[in-house]
Amino acid sequence: MDPNVAVYLLLAYFVLLFLISLITGKNSDGQTFFTANRNSPWYVVAFGMIGASLSGVTFISIPGTVAQDHWGYMQMVFGYLLGYAIIALVLMPMYYRLNLTSIYEYLKERYGIAAYKTGSLFFQLSRIIGASLRLYLVALVLQIAICDPLGIPFWITVAISIGLIFVYTFRGGIKTVVWTDTLQTAFMLVSAGVTVWLIGDALEWTLGDMASKIWNSDYSQILYTDPSQSTFFGWKFLSGAAIAVVMTGLDQDMMQKNLTCRNLEEAQKNIFSFSIVLVIANFLFLSLGALLFLYGEEMGVVQTVFEEGCKLNILNPDTGTFDTCVETDRLFPRLALDFLGPVAGGLFLLGVVAAAYSSADSALTALTTAFCVDILNFSERTDEAEKQQIRYKVHIGYALVLFAVVLIFNAAKNEAVIWELFKAAGYTYGPLLGLYAYGMFTKFKVRDNAIPWVCVLAPILSYGIAHFSPIVIGYTFGFEILLVNALLTVAGLVLATDWDARKD
Repeated sequence: MDPNVAVYLLLAYFVLLFLISLITGKNSDGQTFFTANRNSPWYVVAFGMIGASLSGVTFISIPGTVAQDHWGYMQMVFGYLLGYAIIALVLMPMYYRLNLTSIYEYLKERYGIAAYKTGSLFFQLSRIIGASLRLYLVALVLQIAICDPLGIPFWITVAISIGLIFVYTFRGGIKTVVWTDTLQTAFMLVSAGVTVWLIGDALEWTLGDMASKIWNSDYSQILYTDPSQSTFFGWKFLSGAAIAVVMTGLDQDMMQKNLTCRNLEEAQKNIFSFSIVLVIANFLFLSLGALLFLYGEEMGVVQTVFEEGCKLNILNPDTGTFDTCVETDRLFPRLALDFLGPVAGGLFLLGVVAAAYSSADSALTALTTAFCVDILNFSERTDEAEKQQIRYKVHIGYALVLFAVVLIFNAAKNEAVIWELFKAAGYTYGPLLGLYAYGMFTKFKVRDNAIPWVCVLAPILSYGIAHFSPIVIGYTFGFEILLVNALLTVAGLVLATDWDARKD
């Protein structure tokens, strides 16, 4: 794709983001930044959350998983529905009743200061690594498609990307994010939908032909019925429910948007409608994945291998030979940018940028909120001018942290290490699930100073279990390790419980 055309497309896209920022940031104050004055339309929040939930990782990765895992991912997506119901009916009423700005303020109310700070710091660690990885992936795409041909070094690509996010979020905060996420979700879904149409046009397949081809291929398999395997429907369904609870309901990034709704009833409408649309969106991306493989095979540009250490071979149009042992994450970018034409290439760039930015902009806002409210105790400060200055500094500080971590990822030059770090960061959600579950469903008082130790040990033990279980018992844990992590946290909280006392 012509890098100059790509530059103009992205400039037009960011002009739209800045216009939204100017409108939403007008007359903003601290409450606007943190809560959008609790005045966001629920349907706007619901639609925008699709982009934040899918993220750049999902946009690029999910289509590529189809060759090996088929549509097994939908088993987890169905579990999301149960998880979101728990969020709407159990967590949201509590958050609105306590009138929270940071959801981790509940931990202070239930356990004490140590639990409160630990929960917030665990979230911040996870979100820094997760947001940095998503930015790293989109920066790589931009580097290959635009910046390398123009001679722009990688660090400038990253600096521009994060700088743009900072500029359009630092005034309006979550109010701006709610509306920019709506635009970014639209670009993601349009990109996927048009790519599906372009594949059908290239192969001269009607919509019915495409549905029939997918359905009659191996790619459409959804249900796995062997309980001895981590692909089993039951494990995936429960994992999906747990992931939805922790990565949405116990995540400040996602919940901050929900808490901008006018009242509990509208927030619940938001969650239920969002969960249904998210299922449809995931179905669209899995269908896109199946069509990408069918297109690649039909046109002779993709060879599926899936031998040890090797997955795909993809034709290089510049050399006329196959690039061997290509990761499945590269399938969508390579076909969109090299084979499906300029429209597909342009929409792919817009889609992947929108996906990454819809996660990164809300992450930067949520990190600023968590640090200001949970660590710097903004609720105890009265000088609004001072609070605003501190907030600006924290926002700048986290932008610099994200910049540094992305450059560290790039310097590592080892995708396996980066993904292991990303997975390890996800282990911090297990203690959050255990803390909230034990806190909400028991009245026992836990020794607050023991909670940080419990929250550190539980993920370490879980990581060890996940690492050695294939050797010891022949079972490979997937996302269900989150449940093990949470159970270990609960066990630690039981051991740290003061049985002579009871929380009122």
